Amino acid sequence: MAGLSTLIFLLCAAKDVMPFTSHWKPTWPSYRVPVILPQSTLNLDKPQFDAEARLEVVSPCGPACHKSVPLPTYEEVKNYLSYETLYANGSLTETEVGIYILSNSGDGSRGKSRTKRQIYGYDSRFSIFGKDFLLNYPFSTSVKLSTGCTGTLVAEKHVLTAAHCIHDGKSYVKGAQKLRVGFLRPKVKDGSKGANITNSAMPEKMKFQWIRVKRTHVPKGWIKGNANDIGMDYDYALLELKKPHKRKFMKIGVSPPARHLPGGRIHFSGYDNDRPGNLVYRFCDVKDETYDLLYQQCDAQPGASGSGVYVRMWKRQNHKWERKIIGIFSGHQWVDMNGTPQDFNVAVRITPLKYAQICYWIKGNYLDCREG
Repeated sequence: MAGLSTLIFLLCAAKDVMPFTSHWKPTWPSYRVPVILPQSTLNLDKPQFDAEARLEVVSPCGPACHKSVPLPTYEEVKNYLSYETLYANGSLTETEVGIYILSNSGDGSRGKSRTKRQIYGYDSRFSIFGKDFLLNYPFSTSVKLSTGCTGTLVAEKHVLTAAHCIHDGKSYVKGAQKLRVGFLRPKVKDGSKGANITNSAMPEKMKFQWIRVKRTHVPKGWIKGNANDIGMDYDYALLELKKPHKRKFMKIGVSPPARHLPGGRIHFSGYDNDRPGNLVYRFCDVKDETYDLLYQQCDAQPGASGSGVYVRMWKRQNHKWERKIIGIFSGHQWVDMNGTPQDFNVAVRITPLKYAQICYWIKGNYLDCREG
């Protein structure tokens, strides 16, 4: 059994990066990524699907609170990264995982809420109009979940979103069994066609077209931890669609330290519920970070939860600029900082361990998940 030294090595894998040079381009670091593999799978009873969908998570535990939490043990980390898989027919399984460090090259690792949500002074969000923008990358990677949240296309059949959009920490939400993902498409002129398209009015005659979800993965760190603040660290889920979406998707990447982000900023687009039918884009500075979370004050409202947080940096190996998702927008935290209330919006960072897990869910082969 791996000891504490192995655990520390896993948690500190993000520090083993290629150093930034004096080159002016912000460059993607190279990370040593561990291997996460399924060990055993157990069939569970079918869930009740009786939870109400929440479009955000509110927590009183801020940066100082999270930084003061002791490192989890190796067994706890394995437990957090084990996961449940929900299938379209309602069946449910639980999979235990093992965490490994390969010896060859490229290895690695309470308070009150607000009724008016997450707008900091002047509203700096931008509604994206016109099919020339909405149907083009990177905005075209943002999709809407039938439970009300946002997701991001990360592979030909996979969507990354927040776990709380699927599961409230105790039970799966209503609608999770028949979960659908909505894609903005031009409205079909002949009303008799496109029966799978909604009737809500949208700019530029855009409509949502829906694809059913085949299965959903949710880490046990969220399911076991939502009763306390450790759950915030694991607020992510991966959806597999029943058929390919045929759009360009955005790759996931390990989250660099905030000081290495271009301008210290992050970007994301989502379907905020105060602007129905609109895709809303925003960017802002990162204010603080822990190993698992990014704290920022990007303007956002419920509905944006599950949006992929991304940055654009130089990919040295390919000699080109590349956008990657480095986190998942989760929700709102109200923090008492030295007696002064302050609030943040929070994104879950994709750490080396989470990258290995999500990548394996997508690829099904750890050899394709060695570099973050």
